[in-house]
Amino acid sequence: MTGIRAATPADRPRLLAIQAASLASNWPELLETAIDGAGTVLVAGHTPVGYALAVGSQPTHLAELAVAPGHRNAGHGSALLTAILDDCDECRLTARADDERARRFYERHGFRIEEHLPNHYENADGVAMVRQSDSSASTESERS
Repeated sequence: MTGIRAATPADRPRLLAIQAASLASNWPELLETAIDGAGTVLVAGHTPVGYALAVGSQPTHLAELAVAPGHRNAGHGSALLTAILDDCDECRLTARADDERARRFYERHGFRIEEHLPNHYENADGVAMVRQSDSSASTESERS
């Protein structure tokens, strides 16, 4: 497995190609903006084979996680997600409700469905998922 590093502007063409090949609903402008510093973009590999795009903090929102075809099921997605999760107490994301594979992947990493989102995507429902660190979850339950 290759290492995780911050994206650079030189990675832009490769990351846009991964986005186009991997995501049914993609937003190139978001990725462009994040690469320029408005978010965190981590890549797997010297020549990127995948990326994770996160924005905000308290909570962090995982906006995109994509691994290029031909490089999937090799741990790149898990490594990218772990790198994002290592820097936050709470992480949120949305996924297509009908994408069982993605939902199972996130559940294996401690996410749970918080809300169903009818018509969230152009042609599909979504789910809002959340993962809280143990300390964040304890603090939340103490406030209730």
